Amino acid sequence: MNVTALSDRVLLNNYLAGDRSAISELIERHSQRVRSYIGMMVKDDAIADDIFQETFIKAVKVIDEGRYVDSGKFLSWVLRIAHNRVLDHFRREKSSRQINESEAGYDMLGTMRFSEPTTEDDIMRNEVEVAVRELIGELPEEQQEVVRLRYYSKLSFQEIAEHTDVSINTALGRMRYALINLRRMIKERNIVLS
Repeated sequence: MNVTALSDRVLLNNYLAGDRSAISELIERHSQRVRSYIGMMVKDDAIADDIFQETFIKAVKVIDEGRYVDSGKFLSWVLRIAHNRVLDHFRREKSSRQINESEAGYDMLGTMRFSEPTTEDDIMRNEVEVAVRELIGELPEEQQEVVRLRYYSKLSFQEIAEHTDVSINTALGRMRYALINLRRMIKERNIVLS
């Protein structure tokens, strides 16, 4: 039995040659990373599921139309499509300007852990999460993006560089400045993150 995983490029070529199961395998391979990224950005499971489906529908359509150029960066390409779909979602929502708890980064029922030793621990943890998300939201957009990709989507700096179309040094620099800015804001506001 051959247990060697086929590369993204081989799966794409197999799909283009008529193997319809190859695209399913390719989507499954990257579904968790893409879904996590979308979920982290929109903070609503139903919306994230819709955007996830739109992302892969768009990807398959571009591949079927022969417009995808394989550069060995399939995941980065799909994440860029997802990112654009998320931006489209926020543009559509901007006109309504109704913000619920989960969009604001605070969902009492979604984050409460009843198995924790004390309610006080939960409250403190939630307050810290809210404070950190608010601080991240005040960073310049490029710094916000690199922090979210690194800490919420768990991408490496190489993957972040590919996803954002910058050099790895630029991605590292953005993270460095983001951390400097976060430390400064925490100090200025006397926020305790423990």
